Amino acid sequence: MPIDPDVAIGAELGTVDFSWTESDVLLYQLALGATDLSYTLETAGLQVLPSFGVVAPTFHASDPPPLDLPGCDINLAQVVHGSQSISVAGPIPPCGSATVTTRISDIWDKGKAAVIWQEGTACSPEGQRLWTTRSSIFVRGEGGWGGERGSSEPVEVPERAPDTDTTYDVWPQQALLYRLCGDRNPLHADPEFAKAAGFPAPILHGLCSYGIVLRTLTEELLGGDATRVAGFAVKFAGVVFPGETIRVRGWREGDRIVASATVAGGERDGAPVLGDVLLDTF
Repeated sequence: MPIDPDVAIGAELGTVDFSWTESDVLLYQLALGATDLSYTLETAGLQVLPSFGVVAPTFHASDPPPLDLPGCDINLAQVVHGSQSISVAGPIPPCGSATVTTRISDIWDKGKAAVIWQEGTACSPEGQRLWTTRSSIFVRGEGGWGGERGSSEPVEVPERAPDTDTTYDVWPQQALLYRLCGDRNPLHADPEFAKAAGFPAPILHGLCSYGIVLRTLTEELLGGDATRVAGFAVKFAGVVFPGETIRVRGWREGDRIVASATVAGGERDGAPVLGDVLLDTF
């Protein structure tokens, strides 16, 4: 059995010490298409989008992400990022060091696929929590063992007009730049690998779309102030191909922002990109 939930669920994936610099933050935010100097110039009061915390522990990785998860014998070509969230204790500094501890928190059996959940907590050298991430991967062809299907509460967007409705044009080379932020999965660069995985061409990293949408909502509805973001959660609902356009719509709902992201224009106009988008604010 490729996935053994009795072995996997609750398994500790280890503790990793890591550090980051202003240069890492600048590269990351440039790879998201940031142009405002508060995101792109270290002498302009550099602020850090909280989504950086998701990639910071593996930012300097140069190999494709490993899948040596306890109790899970799976192939990289079977895997699609399912969902991602981060909650921060406060603003992430432009440089620093931390320790992250990660575990497999749950596995869902969706019949034709499995959903593997991981949770990681990053702490400062003094032991203070900096942020917590929660993510899932969707493993095609690995369900059907009779396990729990899991549940989730969908985020409903309001029926009124959005408070922001804007678009972002993904560069043809954006995935090639974003892969320098620590995700060398060939699905995002190698046409032959992408075809073998069932895609007509390399796709944009889901975490790049994640960061683009967070940056857009922060700029449009929070005055560009990344320190107001307390948490950001999404479900990856579809893919984006470099060269396409992402449409971002957001609604203010008290101390939260509810949003959606879809493809705009072309043959795939309206195709979903991110769903269940929820931004919590301080």
